[in-house]
Amino acid sequence: MKYPANIEEVLLLKPDYLGFIFYEQSKRYIADLSPEFLSALSSVKKVGVFVNDSTERIRVAKNNYNLQAIQLHGNENPAFVKTLKDLNVPIIKAFGISQDFDWQQLDAYEALVDFFLFDTKSQGYGGTGQLFDWSLIEQYKLEKPFFLSGGLGPENIASALSLNDPRLYALDVNSKFEESPGLKDLTLLRSIFSSSRC
Repeated sequence: MKYPANIEEVLLLKPDYLGFIFYEQSKRYIADLSPEFLSALSSVKKVGVFVNDSTERIRVAKNNYNLQAIQLHGNENPAFVKTLKDLNVPIIKAFGISQDFDWQQLDAYEALVDFFLFDTKSQGYGGTGQLFDWSLIEQYKLEKPFFLSGGLGPENIASALSLNDPRLYALDVNSKFEESPGLKDLTLLRSIFSSSRC
């Protein structure tokens, strides 16, 4: 999200998290969203989303924007993740899922992150609006809770909520609930928040 008025409207729906993308090549990059505005938001957990960024830039953003969680959405290795542990906020590590995904690679991250996020594999680090085959999650053998992302929309949100997996922690609703990149469609969001917690 990147538009203050839209953010304030979404907050009225009482989401658990709001994501703010610090990846400059993303169409959803926060751009001119002021640190003062974001820091003042207190009714939601603010997640900073980073892609192959530096430890120092993540630290500065965490402090300047008062972020309550860090999401790593690139190719960050376990050694890099370990450098962020002293930030004392939850760390979410995203992985793009496809038929040939190596689930064993998650083992090295298990003790370093608080959540995984499973998205559809893409060249552009998410935001495709494409669904991946959720049955692939059956190959996930760890107990670490996860966010489900990638192609979630009004047509499949009920199916996602009915997934029988106790490790499913939250749903990450993004591109299919937007009017344009970074601008949430309030009508669509209200339709799902009225019947569920997402």
